[in-house]
Amino acid sequence: MSAKKVLVLSNMYPTEKAKSFGIFVKNQVEALRERGLEVDVIAVTNPSMDKLNVIMKYLHWLLKTLVHLLVKGRKYDVVHAHYVFPTGMLGLLYKKLWNVRLIVTAHGGDIDRMANKSRRIRQWTKTILHEADHVIAVGQKLYEQIHEDFDVPKENISVINMGVNRNIFRPIEKALARKQCGINEQMIPILYVGNVIRQKGLIELIEAFSKLKKENPNVCLYIIGAKKDASFYHELLQKIEENNVQDVFIYDAMNQSEVAVWMSAAEVFVLPSHLEGFGLVALEAMSCHTPVVGSDVGGLSYLLRDGAGILIEPHNVQSLYEGIKRVINDAEVGKQLIQKGEIRAQENDQQYLIEKVVQLYSPPEGMNYA
Repeated sequence: MSAKKVLVLSNMYPTEKAKSFGIFVKNQVEALRERGLEVDVIAVTNPSMDKLNVIMKYLHWLLKTLVHLLVKGRKYDVVHAHYVFPTGMLGLLYKKLWNVRLIVTAHGGDIDRMANKSRRIRQWTKTILHEADHVIAVGQKLYEQIHEDFDVPKENISVINMGVNRNIFRPIEKALARKQCGINEQMIPILYVGNVIRQKGLIELIEAFSKLKKENPNVCLYIIGAKKDASFYHELLQKIEENNVQDVFIYDAMNQSEVAVWMSAAEVFVLPSHLEGFGLVALEAMSCHTPVVGSDVGGLSYLLRDGAGILIEPHNVQSLYEGIKRVINDAEVGKQLIQKGEIRAQENDQQYLIEKVVQLYSPPEGMNYA
């Protein structure tokens, strides 16, 4: 019988002001509630990364969680922690004190970056991964890293990504979508959605777009996302100005239904990340029937393989330029990418994947989804 009371802990969760901050966690929470589970959430909702803000928001989150642990901790069947460290540490307190089942979802940055910040954090990460009742990895490469680098038994890890909400991310007729977005019908829109940070390969994207623009004056580039790093954002603007690149438009993060329209409007969606746990945003673009060009890293390597997208070398402007150009110049290539992308979207439908998560909350003996 499924667990009925679930506590979700996360160091990212969206608000009306920060719409995209951990939106994938909120999507899963809402999907769990639709399944009839009682789900409470204790999360960080402030996306600010300046030093003082980080200290204050994490301190507030820690104190709130500790009070909750002591007062209400015993009432849950399952605690589901998103991100191994630091969230998993808080989840571990519930497990130790109240013997609740602990599920931890690793999203990528917690394994690739956070665990490598210091020897102590790496050891804590390993402890959490071993103490959890089950670990969810959002991508195949992440699953392998957790098994190989942290010695977690394969039977204790499942590969379950956050899934795409196909009720929101669905195809809209391109001309209509472009009209809604205010895009001139003569233009060829290229789209990036995600945080405006260096690790997403945006400097390379500007350089690749600059080359495309010289050959085809009708291309335009739209960047939609939260400006997480003010100094990098100014560097990006400087790059655009120095190279005199025209028709680059940068917008703040939008809600999902707005993003879905932009995805349908785009001729090609690009994700030139330096590292990526899974790349859910690429899957969302596929679900909107837009071809995807993305880096051959992390979860994207698996998501875009076998012709579901075009894989390019990370940090490589020429490879990115050629990948985008292929889609723009060859309608047949675009058509094939859309067909295979639709199959990927079906395989990763949130409704299907949420069942796997629910089963992990109270699994039969020996169950494994890896």
